Amino acid sequence: MTQSTPASAASLAPLASAPLAIVVLAAGKGTRMKSDLHKVLHPIAGRPMLKHLLASAAELAPQHQVVVVGSGREQLEKALGETATIAVQEPQHGTGHAVQQAQGALAGFSGDVLVLYGDVPFVRASTMQAMLERLHAADEPAVVVLGFEPDDALAYGRVIAQDGLVAKMVEFKDADAQERACTLCNSGLLAARAEDLFALLERVGNNNAQGEYYLPDIVNIAIADGRTAAVVTTDDPDEVAGINSRSELAAAEARWQGRRRERAMADGATLVAPETVWFAWDTVVGRDVTIEQNVVFGPGVVVADKVVIHAFSHIEGARIASGVSVGPFARLRPGADLAEGSRVGNFVEVKNARLGEGAKANHLTYLGDAEIGAHANIGAGTITCNYDGYFKYRTVIGERAFIGSNSSLIAPVRIGADAIVAAGSAVSRDVSDGELRLVRAEQLIKPGWADRFHDAMKRKKAEKKG
Repeated sequence: MTQSTPASAASLAPLASAPLAIVVLAAGKGTRMKSDLHKVLHPIAGRPMLKHLLASAAELAPQHQVVVVGSGREQLEKALGETATIAVQEPQHGTGHAVQQAQGALAGFSGDVLVLYGDVPFVRASTMQAMLERLHAADEPAVVVLGFEPDDALAYGRVIAQDGLVAKMVEFKDADAQERACTLCNSGLLAARAEDLFALLERVGNNNAQGEYYLPDIVNIAIADGRTAAVVTTDDPDEVAGINSRSELAAAEARWQGRRRERAMADGATLVAPETVWFAWDTVVGRDVTIEQNVVFGPGVVVADKVVIHAFSHIEGARIASGVSVGPFARLRPGADLAEGSRVGNFVEVKNARLGEGAKANHLTYLGDAEIGAHANIGAGTITCNYDGYFKYRTVIGERAFIGSNSSLIAPVRIGADAIVAAGSAVSRDVSDGELRLVRAEQLIKPGWADRFHDAMKRKKAEKKG
């Protein structure tokens, strides 16, 4: 077999003469996941695998997106909202039958259709575009399939092809020994014009080992009609790896994280122990950033240049400006906003709070629903008491204010610029600019009391032993 046409890094501008529809098959029961969550909603890098796929497809600006589901329809409707139309396949009679369920949603549509799989989340937009471009080549194939050549062909369906033209598609269960020896495998993804796709599907039968309506059979039907079918081959078998179990989910996560770490380092970040850093799908990391061991990023994090993130920090939904130091053992929750040169140290938690330029909270502090002024200093053990069990309240701390250790700021409260809150204070009223606020009970001194107490307790203990 000669090498089939490779997927090229084509321009991702949609083909002007051909509107596009995406059909995503997600009707599998996902029994190997052993989960109440729909298989295609299991996250990789903090994002459902289905949304990874739809994000890639979105680069081609499709006019329609149809997701074919079986059970778990409500979960998918909630996750997708108005971004896709849901079609239901019930009962499930194979992949060809599944695609037919999208026909109603595409009534009147006359463009191209890309058939994708919700549990194959990392198909590149450039690969999809290569399939569409091949569909519009001079020989006008009826169907374009995406092939791949894995290290071990296992039980994948085979694509029997010569010079990029398909001679036959065959499922592994139905293949003979010679066909199984072919190393070009069928990913299941294909492209066709809508009128061809649904006309061919009407002619698919179920006379096979599984008694199902196989989508690849439309290729064999088109070939029997004397039409051309073509194959585009991806150069990365991982691109079309399906995810059917927790183990495969973990393997996909590991592959994604490995590539993201490489990209971060190539873009100018230092990862002290790369294998221990975990990124989210949308993490943005600037240049000359240092990330130490065991740092985890949740979704929604933007890190500017020259930031140091020390070990064992967990960060999500946060913006970190240039020159900031975070951790070790810090937690930044959604809404944390650290201005240039600020510092968040060990065992500090920040949620929905902004630290101004050069502000510091170096250890053992909780800052929630707060505005911290530039160059303010927050002492160890300080907390903003922001929740009364029903509502959240805000604390505002002025520029250069000094909050002493073990202080409780009971919101809503405002601490003025240059003010000082003495250590151990519980502040429930506003503090003016430049004011000292000291809230402590008067110290009571009883000389010799402790000695008398110890003597009495020792006698009592001795009497009990006697």
